[in-house]
Amino acid sequence: MAAPIEDYALVSDLHTGALISRRGSIDWLCLPRFDSPSVFGALLGSEDHGRWLLAPAGNAVVTRRSYLGATFILQTQWSTDTGSVLVTEFMPVGDRRASIVRRVEGISGTVLMRQELEIRFNYGTVLPWMRRDPDPHGERLLAIAGPNALVLRGDNLPRAVDHRHAGRFHVAAGERFDLELTWYPSQLEVPALTDVDGALTSTTAYWQGWAAKCRPAPRYVDSVLRSLLVLRALTHESTGGIVAAPTTSLPEVAGGARNWDYRYCWLRDAALTLEAMLGHGYEEEALQWRNWLLRAVAGDPDDLQIMYAVDGARDLPERLLPQFTGYAGSVPVRAGNGAVFQYQADVVGEVMVALAKLRDRGVPEDHFSWPLQRSLMTFLERHLEEKDHGIWEMRGEPQHFTHSRVMMWAAFDRAAAAVRKHGLEGPVELWEGLRDGLREEVLGRGFDRNLNSFTQYYGSTEVDAALLQLPQVGFLPYDDERMLGTVARLEKDLLTGSGLLLRYATGSGVDGLEPGENPFLACSFWLVEQYAATGRDTEAYKLMDQLVGYCNELGLLSEEYDPVNATMAGNFPQAFSHLALVRAADALNSTAPLPDG
Repeated sequence: MAAPIEDYALVSDLHTGALISRRGSIDWLCLPRFDSPSVFGALLGSEDHGRWLLAPAGNAVVTRRSYLGATFILQTQWSTDTGSVLVTEFMPVGDRRASIVRRVEGISGTVLMRQELEIRFNYGTVLPWMRRDPDPHGERLLAIAGPNALVLRGDNLPRAVDHRHAGRFHVAAGERFDLELTWYPSQLEVPALTDVDGALTSTTAYWQGWAAKCRPAPRYVDSVLRSLLVLRALTHESTGGIVAAPTTSLPEVAGGARNWDYRYCWLRDAALTLEAMLGHGYEEEALQWRNWLLRAVAGDPDDLQIMYAVDGARDLPERLLPQFTGYAGSVPVRAGNGAVFQYQADVVGEVMVALAKLRDRGVPEDHFSWPLQRSLMTFLERHLEEKDHGIWEMRGEPQHFTHSRVMMWAAFDRAAAAVRKHGLEGPVELWEGLRDGLREEVLGRGFDRNLNSFTQYYGSTEVDAALLQLPQVGFLPYDDERMLGTVARLEKDLLTGSGLLLRYATGSGVDGLEPGENPFLACSFWLVEQYAATGRDTEAYKLMDQLVGYCNELGLLSEEYDPVNATMAGNFPQAFSHLALVRAADALNSTAPLPDG
């Protein structure tokens, strides 16, 4: 059985990421990319779907577990009745190969370690052919299946036992043993052994050097830095694509069916990540994402998608993986995401707002970037009256979602500003006319005067936490009476007894799914920002401290939080949660003084 979500650590090489439990088991790893089929899939089933366990045998206690400073090098110290050991685990960065290193060092006494290796390619369905070969450095264990191959090198390699490999070895104080598992295309030669000391040094230097560029904030420094590191860890080094999470199908509610594949690059999430990066000194990363965006969406504007693969590929059909029993019995398990075929009218707005901030920072448009943005505006013009599925990817009937219409307003507003402020070419009068028309429409059809609140969609009486983004993009001031009335409705209808905000009322049927989900953490971070901007400082800090307190000991957050069972829910770690944390901290640091006491 998989561990609680909060018990997992992420290690990343900027191409893919592994989840390692407090039990010492790598339960999730897709190779060689975030969106490749899994090699270790026990997270969504059992050890029969693949895992790599390395931990002390018998009774053992984790006495310390942390990253090595501002890195994704995981260090776990174990204590047993006979001694203690330190396990260091990381994925080397910069060598453009997919591998994971596990180093065991004896601290005191002698500890008996055990390992179990079960490699299952293609989401747990393919049992590889394995053999033990001589190696210039001793022995190596090879696993081959079709186009994929893995090689395990190092000390104390496990032995074959009933379609898996297992073994035990002793580690005495002062001893050190290394293991490295490397993926490579099966038609190629086995790659050379990594210099583990050199890889550890260079990987440490990379992460610490990247973190050193961060512009610090007065408060929530550690949480902001770790969140920015998570966003970087979820960014593909070669392409610049930012995945929403490294996992698929971790449930929004245990035992439920709201289980989605987040290993892809949503334009919305990536645009918001760009904004978070820009605020803390990472213009280079933001520019790299802009270049990814240009490649991904290039072509006919009407072919625009809301998400793409890491390399910009478009074909992401959703399919079920019935071989998995699901995390906490939550099925179906999915690969691909059917939302790729949806029209979500807010997406262009998110992109245009982010690119406007990049432009305002002095980053010039090139011969490709501004023409592409103009094509995005053409796309919006053609779809101006079309209903959409909204920011939450509703699987019910399309609607005119108020948030979506506001984000369309923001798109035309930023496009017009690009002409007026930066001298770029474009039909500015047309854009301003469409912008002003959308504003009048939203205020007339998206606001219910009797309820004194904006509504989820035109004709609805429900509210939606996405409405908190209206002042974030400048549609109205945070303290506008209509926004304050909307916040009051949100607090009345969507704020749970735990103090966390739901996205919307799932029982209304608008999403086309069964009702019930846990609070989506980004929404509560948006509420922090709203509180901070309207003088509700004590409430803002109280909620922020509560949310930051949900991070695990490594500073990682999932998509949602189950306050009843005090456990994380949804895909993990979640870029949306971490970028919202950064935004909320920035709001507190810029607008809200520390409350008395």
